[in-house]
Amino acid sequence: MTGPGAVGEAALGGTTLGGTTSVGRLLDAIADVGRAPSGGYERFAWTAHDLALREWFAAEASARGLDLVTDRAGNQWAWWGDPDADGPGVVTGSHLDSVPGGGAFDGPLGVASAFAALDALRAAGVRPERPLGIVNFSDEEGARFGLACLGSRAVTGTVAAEKLLALRDGAGDSLADVLGRVSTGSTTGAGGVPLEHYGRDDEALARVGVFVELHVEQGRYLADLPVDEAAPVAVGAAIWPHGRWRVDLAGEANHAGTTPLAHRHDPMLDLARLITDVRAAAEHAGALATLAKVQVEPNGVNAIPSRVRAWIDARAETEDAVRAVLGTPPTADLVAPDPTADLVAVSGPGTATNSALGGGLAPWRPVEESWTPATVFDPALAARLADVVGRPGSDLPAPVIGTGAGHDAGIFAAARVPTAMLFVRNPTGISHSPAERAEETDCDAGVAALTAVLADLLTAPSGRQDVSWSAPRNADDLTSYRSPGDTDGGAR
Repeated sequence: MTGPGAVGEAALGGTTLGGTTSVGRLLDAIADVGRAPSGGYERFAWTAHDLALREWFAAEASARGLDLVTDRAGNQWAWWGDPDADGPGVVTGSHLDSVPGGGAFDGPLGVASAFAALDALRAAGVRPERPLGIVNFSDEEGARFGLACLGSRAVTGTVAAEKLLALRDGAGDSLADVLGRVSTGSTTGAGGVPLEHYGRDDEALARVGVFVELHVEQGRYLADLPVDEAAPVAVGAAIWPHGRWRVDLAGEANHAGTTPLAHRHDPMLDLARLITDVRAAAEHAGALATLAKVQVEPNGVNAIPSRVRAWIDARAETEDAVRAVLGTPPTADLVAPDPTADLVAVSGPGTATNSALGGGLAPWRPVEESWTPATVFDPALAARLADVVGRPGSDLPAPVIGTGAGHDAGIFAAARVPTAMLFVRNPTGISHSPAERAEETDCDAGVAALTAVLADLLTAPSGRQDVSWSAPRNADDLTSYRSPGDTDGGAR
């Protein structure tokens, strides 16, 4: 096995990024959209920056003669071929929105690589036996409304439409309010999401036979491989269970210059204890937990706060470990965060470390706002892709790895759509930061790998990819996936 195969190599060999390869030109075209002074990106769902990116997606689809469809959840689909007449089809793509201060590759690399791979397939003369779709999922990061993978959750019906439409951003605007403003008179697919039809879209789902998402790796597994096992691209095996929780802390507003320390009820002190509790609980459970978003009211330099809201992100290899951090059972329904709601808050527990190590964060009464269970991608499909992608200069299949980061691919896999992921090497391992990187040659390798995978799936004998394949040689290894922190041994 020497790499992604003749289709990808013939179409992309000998080119470089920086405006000379198709993927480089595509990324360059949107490089200035939403760029912040920090060098990172502020591309939040349904803002002017996001709408500009949606217009760019529509223009790229039009330039290739693709049919553009916006589903009932606001996701954009560009089709080469007719998925209704000749489908279901093969779909690839990702998202274009970002976290606050995010990097240039998280999401856009997958969308740009999808267009580049389609160009490569056409240049190589591939004659697909089924349609190819490219998707731009809306609001994958959840930076505006607090729920990650919002567009894919909506189109699959994972969360009820009325709950999603009730979600509010930091300014107090609901998703329904925002969509109502942007969905007026769009003819390019940038808006056009009728509220009366918002939510699960069975017609859109029926068009998808298999979904492959390419993404920059958010970690250092590939970068840390020994030289004799080096690979620029890995195949995804699974996504860790993860969720988000909110904690409300009550205080009493008062004057910073006239209120004695002994008479203060300052929720910022509770926040400090909560932060150390989160870290201690994560260490005790063998999990990852982060408290990085805080709202303070009234947020004045000379005023003791009246309340503080804090959000916790927790992930682990098992659901039990995540629940051990929170010290809470699963919540049945999504709780929509509402910054205008009446305060229902707690004062911090008296003993921070003891509460964290004993019952997790339960004394803080965390409110679950989102939850995604562990997702294992189709093992036979992952093994098949690992053989197709391979490793340069080696007879080994591509590494097969797990990830602690959530993706739209995970939502589709949970909805029983055959799904796979490709990860492109990130030399820094850093993501959700301006320091996020992918080398030019690795981006080329990612496009070549995706091209080869799509060629394989588009010309396979069966349309919907749920047939019984003969499992490639590393299929057995996929029953247990390699976690992001594992570095010993080969890929599993």
